[in-house]
Amino acid sequence: MNTTKVVAISGASGAGKTSVVKQLSAAFNCPTLFFDDHTQNNTYPKEMKTWLENGANVSDIKTPKLVESLRKLKSQSNSKYIFVEEPFGKQRDSISSLVDYVVLLDLPLEICLARIIKRNIANYMNQSDRSIDSISSYLDKYEDHLRDVYFEAVDQVRQNCDFLITKVSSIEVTAKSISNWLKVMQTDNEIII
Repeated sequence: MNTTKVVAISGASGAGKTSVVKQLSAAFNCPTLFFDDHTQNNTYPKEMKTWLENGANVSDIKTPKLVESLRKLKSQSNSKYIFVEEPFGKQRDSISSLVDYVVLLDLPLEICLARIIKRNIANYMNQSDRSIDSISSYLDKYEDHLRDVYFEAVDQVRQNCDFLITKVSSIEVTAKSISNWLKVMQTDNEIII
């Protein structure tokens, strides 16, 4: 019987999910999957503002490649954990049965926004006009509806997460907190004969 546990690292864009997953993978020498590596043009609803107004059902966000990759990895893994960057925790119907633990990086949205802006600047360092246009366009959407989208998605995950991190810390400190929590979970779940 496979005893590998799938740990979803969740949170809004800019919360640090990717970096935390990488840190945890290195600490435990375990495999990873990243949400953005499995998205397609039709992953998100075309109109996120309308999606939000219609109840924000996160199961409308489709990543069949991620589900398939996770099923395959889980069936073949000998590792203690698989760390998955999954912004929506167990909330999406297609992935909920595959996830054992959800860690929510529930950071203030202004911190997440600052990180997104910094990331965009770094990505377009040699294309300053494009960077400014990209950031400006994103901020227009953020002000109009994206902030509410992030808030709603995080709120849904918060209701069904196993470990909540609200403190703004370095990636190393955050990963260490999760690592310590997982070690406690492992000890609590061991059967002593």
